[in-house]
Amino acid sequence: MAEEVKKVKFKINNLNVEGTPGEKIIDVAKRYGINIPHLCMHPRLERIGACRLCVVDVEGAPKPVTSCNTDIREGMVVKTHTPKILKDRRTIMKLILANHDFNCVTCAANLQCKLQAYAEEMNLLDNEFTGEIRESKIDDSSTSIVRDNMRCILCRRCVRACNDIQTVYAIGMQNRGFNSKIGTPFDVPMSESSCVNCGQCVIVCPTGALTEKSGLNEVINALNSGKHVVCQTAPSIRATLGELFDMPPGTPVTGKMVAALRQIGFQKVFDTDFAADMTIIEEATELVKRLKENKDLPMITTCCPAWIKFGEQFFFEELHHMSTCRSPQSMMASMIKTYYATQAGIKPEDIVVVDIMPCTAKKFEIDRPEFKGQTDIVLTTVELGKLIKQFDIDFANLPDEDFDNPLGESSGAGDIFGRSGGVMEAALRSAADMLSGEELQSIEYTKVRGMETLKEAEITLAGKTLKIAVVHTLGEARKIMEMISKGECPYQFIEIMACYGGCVGGGGQPRYDDSDILLKRAGALNKEDVRKVVRKSHKNESVLKLYRDYIGVPGGETAHRLLHTWYRKREHL
Repeated sequence: MAEEVKKVKFKINNLNVEGTPGEKIIDVAKRYGINIPHLCMHPRLERIGACRLCVVDVEGAPKPVTSCNTDIREGMVVKTHTPKILKDRRTIMKLILANHDFNCVTCAANLQCKLQAYAEEMNLLDNEFTGEIRESKIDDSSTSIVRDNMRCILCRRCVRACNDIQTVYAIGMQNRGFNSKIGTPFDVPMSESSCVNCGQCVIVCPTGALTEKSGLNEVINALNSGKHVVCQTAPSIRATLGELFDMPPGTPVTGKMVAALRQIGFQKVFDTDFAADMTIIEEATELVKRLKENKDLPMITTCCPAWIKFGEQFFFEELHHMSTCRSPQSMMASMIKTYYATQAGIKPEDIVVVDIMPCTAKKFEIDRPEFKGQTDIVLTTVELGKLIKQFDIDFANLPDEDFDNPLGESSGAGDIFGRSGGVMEAALRSAADMLSGEELQSIEYTKVRGMETLKEAEITLAGKTLKIAVVHTLGEARKIMEMISKGECPYQFIEIMACYGGCVGGGGQPRYDDSDILLKRAGALNKEDVRKVVRKSHKNESVLKLYRDYIGVPGGETAHRLLHTWYRKREHL
């Protein structure tokens, strides 16, 4: 029987509280309904107490302590909102704001900025401290991310996300003292750095210093261009968009999303899940072939453009392990500009394709030479929310509508693409049938679900044991690739996603300060999967008809031309 952990008993604001050894003051306080302001703390990042906004008084301590990284102790007495502490926090906020461009009207993070919210709560209408803005130049060289150091508060969240979790090292701290700033190596533009466009820096930034590069004006211009404007929506959008309209995390809003897009003016609304089913048919075919030939194993999934760029930069010599399948976004765009254009009798150049994606890296992906001219514009989930609000649409009260056919029908396997483990689970559902030559009833592969950044399992398919791994975050991907480089990898099939939780935690999604939100988003996709009659990609009749009428056999010549890709070596700083 496990030994019971002794509770630590102490007081916060004269309230008797308790926690477990190793907990921090701020966490226990939150559990008891006492909120302490903070800027540099994030649930996935090491706590360094950089902003000092979370200071509290501890009886007997010579000065206030940062509650985010101070351990609780038996019998300690904590005061979180004394007049002195409130004054100290106001002073800290004034010092931060003295070197911060606080023009909220022009800030991309307006109304979603923690600094703005705290300043309002503290009634900071004036500021006796003045300072020089550290840097006035905005770096918008990246296809995906805009960096504005005028709005940076040096909390280092972005640095820790990029370096400690993603191991990309595109940005870091530079200089000392007042001249400290966040920058790229040698101050090169973001487009020339090792940035993989994953946007995890955007997700953790508490202000408007890092934002997605907006495509809203391009979309509005397209809608007024007289051209045939269509869109596709990625699997995870339906599980996250509702949060931007005050719906609880994990609320599926598929039908309302489709209705809103039609009201905005898109002439066709297609489901990227359809292309996710195509991806699985191609990927499962490729996996079965590699397993039978015992060649180029492990095979690694390639739906994530940030992971692909990471691999091209750091592990190019091992990229023969990557599947050659395009991402669902690119497969769908290819089908729209070829198959759909032919069916609709519209010239491809008269079609504008807009992709609604959870991911800032998707903005980069459409500029890859082999994909050029297919997708025209990418919007993130956050941008779609802004577009719906700009059109004054009452989103919460919209009636549900269905996607347009034939590129709108999908299986449950397509839905789960948006969470970590979903691509693996969808591929296994089809690969199992392909290997056995019969339709198997067991389709739940729960071992690859959950929020662990590395999930391992042994799966029996057609009498053969398959060792698989699912990883999310690029730091975990680096460990896997180093194993492969050393010839020490025990797996035959690997799923890699750059973002924590998979696409539900993508750089273009609504920001979150609680990892449980990602579990709820993933749960929404699982619900969408379960409610579908067809839950295997290779059983999607609309996709099978497309193969019969247009593509031919999976993995064939036409399939490789329209649905597969290649990789290139990239230099990095």
